[in-house]
Amino acid sequence: MLRLIPYVLAGTFFGVIMYKSEAASWYRIQEMFRFGSFHMYGIIMVAVAMGALGYLLINKFKLKDLKGQPIVIPDKAPGWKRYLLGGLIFGLGWALTGACPGPVFVNLGAGFLAMLPVALGGLLGTFLYGLIKDKMPH
Repeated sequence: MLRLIPYVLAGTFFGVIMYKSEAASWYRIQEMFRFGSFHMYGIIMVAVAMGALGYLLINKFKLKDLKGQPIVIPDKAPGWKRYLLGGLIFGLGWALTGACPGPVFVNLGAGFLAMLPVALGGLLGTFLYGLIKDKMPH
């Protein structure tokens, strides 16, 4: 049980950052989808830049994980249709609910219980995917 503490702390820190930066705000997310503000686009661009920098540093310095194993980032599977379909489903859900998976739980933690059906739907969808993933044409 004690080995979970770093993950709980990291998740809490991530949630506080999302809440304070308003990245979990339904208003900010809807504002983004209506092209009404640069706020969310700025946050996303910083996240993409940090991810790219991390990727470059991992490859350049052959970094290892905490267990000493080399960090390997596999190439994406070939084909674009699966990514298009997945992106459309994800984007539609994000636009309709005003939240992607991270902000759903941040908003629940902040006391916005209207996100409870969204969280339950996401968990149910994840569970169902787990049941049928071996039968899907990955």
